[in-house]
Amino acid sequence: MNMIMLMLSLSLTLSMALIILNFWLAQTNPDSEKLSPYECGFDPLGSARLPFSIRFFLVAILFLLFDLEIALLLPLPWATQLQSPTTSLAWASAIILLLTLGLIYEWIQGGLEWAE
Repeated sequence: MNMIMLMLSLSLTLSMALIILNFWLAQTNPDSEKLSPYECGFDPLGSARLPFSIRFFLVAILFLLFDLEIALLLPLPWATQLQSPTTSLAWASAIILLLTLGLIYEWIQGGLEWAE
């Protein structure tokens, strides 16, 4: 099995596993705040002079971090043309593992919670 087929099958398997996990673990209990058109968590009719919550910026920084992760992993399919494609796959797996461990740590510490 060549490396491109391995990458395609691995990404398809991972995608399907995550989709099934999402349908299995998702909590669908919308309330009035979730159904409002404003997603930032601020009252659109209140004063514009209120300070922003630091939690909003934390989530934005985490989004940027995972967006950069995609940019790092984007050239991975072309790495199959190198002399040792398993090395590049190992480095990519290490990056994903490190970011996953960081996300789990933030989740356990409560850094992703909007209210305390």
